[in-house]
Amino acid sequence: MTVLLNFSHPLTPDHLRQIEALAGQKIERVVEIHSQIDPQQPLAPQVVALADATGLSPAEWQSASLLINPPSLNFIAVALTAELHGRCGYFPAMLRTRPVPGVVPPRYEVAEIVNLQVLREEARKRRCPSSNTSS
Repeated sequence: MTVLLNFSHPLTPDHLRQIEALAGQKIERVVEIHSQIDPQQPLAPQVVALADATGLSPAEWQSASLLINPPSLNFIAVALTAELHGRCGYFPAMLRTRPVPGVVPPRYEVAEIVNLQVLREEARKRRCPSSNTSS
């Protein structure tokens, strides 16, 4: 079962078709989480609240196939990625969207699914090129 955690703008049926085509699997559930924060308050507890707002159980965090549409604000996205890694035990895959060129009003399309865990594993090889051990 693939669960899409959407911390960004609402996704259209066309977006969901694009995502399923890229992922090669059906999205079973979309969980919409509004990622507004109070900039006057500490970030970490607010990010924990965003992850809690998904309603996922501890077992789902560790067993469900998760796909993330991250928040647009960079520091929320980075902190949330760390929180989700802690809950899942790995980096979940994420969506990357991009503007559709030449359309008015602006519209976005799904550009790719980025497997963050693979990115991490490849980066580990560059950290210590003489050894191919992974951890």
